[in-house]
Amino acid sequence: MNLNIETRNEVIIIYVKEERLDAHNSGDLKSEMQRLFEEGKKNILVDLHDVRFIDSSGLGALVSGFKNAISHQGNLKLATLQTQVKSMFELTRLHRVFEIFPSTAEALENF
Repeated sequence: MNLNIETRNEVIIIYVKEERLDAHNSGDLKSEMQRLFEEGKKNILVDLHDVRFIDSSGLGALVSGFKNAISHQGNLKLATLQTQVKSMFELTRLHRVFEIFPSTAEALENF
């Protein structure tokens, strides 16, 4: 999976550089978030700007990251969801679980 990672003001930003977040690659994102929380990182922002499709495996990886954040007293937030991806979050009611922001800048302001 193609992930770009950068740090801004103690927030780790994971840019998912894939058109699909599905069973073929979601395990990589899940593992990366888990590794970061285990290393002591507290604030992670996942930028989904390039993701045009997400399936249950992709949603599951993000839910796993959210649970990891809670167990490590951290935060996991999402930014820049495409319309179809946002629809999946609404359909599954996960938009009530995650803090979702229209831009990375707005998300960074809320950590």
